[in-house]
Amino acid sequence: MRRDERPLASLPVWLWLALAAALAAQIGFRALHSATKLHEADLPPPPSASALRLAGLGERAAAARLAMLYLQAFEYRKLDYQRLVEWLHNILELDPRSQYPLFAAARVYAETPDAARARLVLDFIYREFLVDPGRRWPWLAHAALLAKHRLKDLPLARRYAAALDRHTRAADLPLWARQMELFILEDMNELEAARIMLGGLLASGAIQDPAEARFLAGRLKSLEERMRRERR
Repeated sequence: MRRDERPLASLPVWLWLALAAALAAQIGFRALHSATKLHEADLPPPPSASALRLAGLGERAAAARLAMLYLQAFEYRKLDYQRLVEWLHNILELDPRSQYPLFAAARVYAETPDAARARLVLDFIYREFLVDPGRRWPWLAHAALLAKHRLKDLPLARRYAAALDRHTRAADLPLWARQMELFILEDMNELEAARIMLGGLLASGAIQDPAEARFLAGRLKSLEERMRRERR
């Protein structure tokens, strides 16, 4: 928990009542407390981020969590995903530092077996990643894996992987995330592009860890050997 946040349990009773009343006017109070899943037709258009801010009375993080609890009361397999994405976007605008909407998008909603719905959520994750790459890269990395392994869409996976490498300057970005585009290029049989990218990465001096440099050099050698075999 960040220092500027207060536990939900510490909020005064009057604030909970005010939040409940405001949300009731916008989206219906009963869903916040219902133990049953609602039907997709019951999901209304999302309140704007400004309306959610008013409902939160300054407690933006708390209001965002309440809105996520409301959203998760619906059976996600039956939701209108375009409307779902609008909800997630507005909640994220309400509390941009929260990881909760992107976590739910990547690990719950994007894992639907419906490819069209999954693509809507993956595109949402990609757009929101570009707003804050340093903090949101884990969700785009997961999106790239879903595009590759679930959707079998290598060009889409490469697009996400390339964005990870080009836009993320976070010190904690692991090597596997930076290499993801290389692996996808190999899967696409774009061996020359992979060789050039890998060679450039090694020549740039960006790899400071000797073990990582040795690993990449070995991978470059294997890639060049594979290219020679395929030319014969």
